[in-house]
Amino acid sequence: MSELPLLALAALLAGFIDAVAGGGGLVQVPALFNALPMESPATIFGTNKGSSIFGTANATWRYARRIAMPWDIALPAAASAFVFSFIGAVTVAWLPKDVVRPLVLVMMVVVVVYTAVKPDFGKLQGKAPPAEKVRPWALGVGAALGFYDGFFGPGAGSFMIFAFVGMFGLDFLRASSAAKIVNLSTNAAALCFFVPTGHMLWTIALTMAVFNIAGAFVGTRLALRHGSGFVRWVFLAVSIILIGKFGYDTLFSHIQ
Repeated sequence: MSELPLLALAALLAGFIDAVAGGGGLVQVPALFNALPMESPATIFGTNKGSSIFGTANATWRYARRIAMPWDIALPAAASAFVFSFIGAVTVAWLPKDVVRPLVLVMMVVVVVYTAVKPDFGKLQGKAPPAEKVRPWALGVGAALGFYDGFFGPGAGSFMIFAFVGMFGLDFLRASSAAKIVNLSTNAAALCFFVPTGHMLWTIALTMAVFNIAGAFVGTRLALRHGSGFVRWVFLAVSIILIGKFGYDTLFSHIQ
């Protein structure tokens, strides 16, 4: 319990980052691992999902009140993401995550470079795909990123935003709002696995949830006030930090 104030501060920052550009797990998951070294990884991830789902729900609600949500894209993606996130959470038990790390690192580098060299990417509404392709593409994106979020997690929100901008022509603000709906679904699916199996520290999760909501409130307000340009810069900053973390972890794991 002596670590709770630090965990609350981490949850506040994570809620802010997640509401704007995804990637709140970069702050919250390491904080939980450092504060609770005796707990199993499954309990850490379950507690993380148990707190972050409240901030994600708050951000989703605030976006839905202020902008036209891309429901035709977000809902099919969320439905398939729910199913595949649960499958991903179950897969954690037998597939080593280290096989995924180098691939994720390469993908994040591509995402950042492409976004950086295309200054207009995601600033304005782009060209949408043909209507008959929207639902199948959304189902495919939801399945792939839902599985990734349930299995591995870090960077899932950033990948979702990039996919919604690149594939569906959304600007960064609307892509971030769509990502919140999908992320809400993947968190719920993961909790369907973690809660019944007892991998949840309720006191810590609910305390962090209060601060996660506060961070999400501030992040959503800033994103709505400053628009897609602000979301784009936060997205790039979070992605670069994510690359640094993955690069360090990958190098360290090979040295070990």
